[in-house]
Amino acid sequence: MLKAYKYRIKPTESQKELIAKHIGSARFMYNLALETKNMVYAMSRTNLSPFDLMKQMTELKKEYPWLKEINAQTLQQSIHNMDSAFKQFFKGGGFPKFKSKHRGKQSFRIPQNVTLDIEKSELIIPKFKKKGIPIILHREIKGIIRSATISRTSTGKYFASILVDTQTEVPEKAPITTSTTVGVDLGIKDFAVTSNQEVFANPKYLNQMKSRLAYTQSKYSKHKGKKKKHRLAMLHEKVANQRKDFLHKTSNQLISDNQTIALETLAVRNMMKNHFLAKAIADVSWSTFVNMMEYKAEWRGKNILRIGRFEPSSKNCSDCGYIHKELTLADREWACDGCGVTHDRDVNAAVNIKSFALKDILSGTDRKNHVELPTLVGVMTHGTHSSGSAVRG
Repeated sequence: MLKAYKYRIKPTESQKELIAKHIGSARFMYNLALETKNMVYAMSRTNLSPFDLMKQMTELKKEYPWLKEINAQTLQQSIHNMDSAFKQFFKGGGFPKFKSKHRGKQSFRIPQNVTLDIEKSELIIPKFKKKGIPIILHREIKGIIRSATISRTSTGKYFASILVDTQTEVPEKAPITTSTTVGVDLGIKDFAVTSNQEVFANPKYLNQMKSRLAYTQSKYSKHKGKKKKHRLAMLHEKVANQRKDFLHKTSNQLISDNQTIALETLAVRNMMKNHFLAKAIADVSWSTFVNMMEYKAEWRGKNILRIGRFEPSSKNCSDCGYIHKELTLADREWACDGCGVTHDRDVNAAVNIKSFALKDILSGTDRKNHVELPTLVGVMTHGTHSSGSAVRG
């Protein structure tokens, strides 16, 4: 089983300079590989593999001698990253974009030959072997080190994310039962509400920092300097750290207390198009939270169930099944016209999420694994068989 450990590192000035060269060179290689791949495909419809591009690195280093200062594996990894971005695009993701030194994550990856000197508290990677990078080992690493990613934040802090093979098997999944399953409704007013009526309040860290951010931003816009820019970055980093800490604690509690967690599939990208809610939705970070839930459930042998985004979880009465079509976001409580029961909107949604998720599992069917495929006769029957236009056209 693979796990990642993140540590703060304290590089010397010369090491910071070499790290900056690695980050810049990794970005340069990624952008150059992306441009080359696009041009070759546009000219000859030929799809270059990452290995085709790597073969050209020897000639490239003759033209750009400064690339010799950089770990060759890091440059190769940038090409692999670009190729992975293309694969994600063909699976439905966005088209790969060129990287910028002014935005996005500033990092580079070392795919192998990473070691730790525990006695000296130093991280040893290629090109940094004369003197290791000082590292703060606040927790013990258990397993075999596979790779490392060195990153630099906008506030000038450096971190090492070390991927470790723990040499342990992924635990078997717990059995799915109604009593050990909880539905979770994610929201903005309250961050999460469970079918057990447990409420996790939304801390709204960005809103709490709004006045300080606005003041610092106004100062930065009038007097553009490194000190003001750094102060603004520090405030944003504080908000991000507070949010991440909250998400970790909440996900840990839900995973520890339950065997199975049912979640709703949210179209966050589409929801962000609502300009009135975009900032609030970005602040709650639902996607990050769900990602945390999924990998922590994998580590501990717990189950994550998902329901479709079009299931009427909020408008459906969890007692009788009546659908209240006129329900709006402003309605926090509503009385069912079918049975007269008064519902809390979020609790009712969480109960429905649990019910929808368990419906197919407990009945012995699974929508993902049991799909009715069309047949020749079925297509003819379902189509415009009277004129045959669907076949002939």
